[in-house]
Amino acid sequence: MRRYRRAKIVVTLGPSSADEAIIRKLVEVGADVFRLNFSHGSKDDHLALYQAIRRVEAEFGRPVGVLQDLQGPKIRIGAIEGGALSLKRGEILRFDLSDELGGNGRVTLPHPEVINALLIGSDLLLDDGKLRLKVVETGDDFVVGETIIGGILKDHKGVNLPGVEIGVTAITEKDRVDIAFGLELGVDWMALSFVQRPSDVFEARELIGKNTAVMVKVEKPCALESIDSILELCDGLMVARGDLGVEILPEDVPGRQKELVRACRLAGKPVVVATQMLESMVSAPIPTRAEASDVATAIYDGADAVMLSAESASGDYPLESVSMMDRIIVSTENHKAYRAVIDALQPDVEPTVPHAIAAAAAELATRIGAAAIVTFTASGITASRVARSRSSVPIISASPDLFTARMLAILWGVHSVQIDNISNFRDMVDKAEQIAVEEGFAERGSRLVVTAGVPFGTFGTTNIVRAIIVGE
Repeated sequence: MRRYRRAKIVVTLGPSSADEAIIRKLVEVGADVFRLNFSHGSKDDHLALYQAIRRVEAEFGRPVGVLQDLQGPKIRIGAIEGGALSLKRGEILRFDLSDELGGNGRVTLPHPEVINALLIGSDLLLDDGKLRLKVVETGDDFVVGETIIGGILKDHKGVNLPGVEIGVTAITEKDRVDIAFGLELGVDWMALSFVQRPSDVFEARELIGKNTAVMVKVEKPCALESIDSILELCDGLMVARGDLGVEILPEDVPGRQKELVRACRLAGKPVVVATQMLESMVSAPIPTRAEASDVATAIYDGADAVMLSAESASGDYPLESVSMMDRIIVSTENHKAYRAVIDALQPDVEPTVPHAIAAAAAELATRIGAAAIVTFTASGITASRVARSRSSVPIISASPDLFTARMLAILWGVHSVQIDNISNFRDMVDKAEQIAVEEGFAERGSRLVVTAGVPFGTFGTTNIVRAIIVGE
């Protein structure tokens, strides 16, 4: 199950990919991490998917990551009589707290915190930005918007409020229940939706603890304003371009994507680029050339992973979508321009022993033509530091902790394996050779670079780098 690419693929499961046989095939064609979207489906649905993933993982003997995507405080309008209403430019629409069916110039907006946050002049974007209104009147329990861009408004559609910070946290009551369920399952990552401020991450961390990695989905412009503080508190980021692209100008999204990928690389934390990457493959067996270029751009930027959403969850071609994503990544990473672009973004080495050791390992491996860099890590930090350099040499992460091995499945360039504990240098050398040969990276006479920390099994103590020759 060795991958001949560095960037990883996150695959969303749904009605089109809920069968265990399909999950098995998805792993075969390229899935490294599976996303369970808790905005849809029941607990029983997610439990069945999780158990199927773990059975498939056991068959392949390779750690597979599971990412639980929390719904967050999604803002939606209420039901509309007849299911929809038509809005024309200049028409007025009232949003209020009434639970009556919408129609005749009004709809329900059952979010008092939203109504309280809106001011005259605020924008209201409906249905992923397809309709745009501007607030022209406010009251204690209502706001009135004038239609700027009209269209058909269906009931229960989402509402985005660009530039408006809402007085709610990113963790809803539903999320609290889902967090407890995710911890019970044993998911490897939890993704927080609609984070606005660092305190949202603090709140989530208190609920989640340290046994599951926390990923922040960047969807709100106000999160961009405090991204450095947010990044310090979480374990990784997702560039969720769908909602983010509704709340900021479309032309600003590519630059923001590059900024976020760069920030994560500097911090040594994984970043996932998501949403509409191969959108046309929801209903077509091949993507547009623009979509292929979009995926390639994320790879050139150095993203750890790219994600499929509807393409694999509800589309007609889930296997073809993953296979195509894999092919695009492989082609991009093998292009003659790739290494020059990746190396041009090389971050400075931080003046600490662990960072210096990791950078030295990557440099040494390149210089001596090593078959692989083998990192022994308890928490995953050593592997993250080595991956930060985006070395051309494959990275094998060996951890005695199964959670760490699964969590690292999302990390750029890392082939993750679970091992028994090691206790001394001889064990370390023997195990490095064994893993590299068994996993198909090396053979007798191959050179390896090994990093570890002493005392073994202690978190954050990377202080050894050693070059070895297999069989000597």
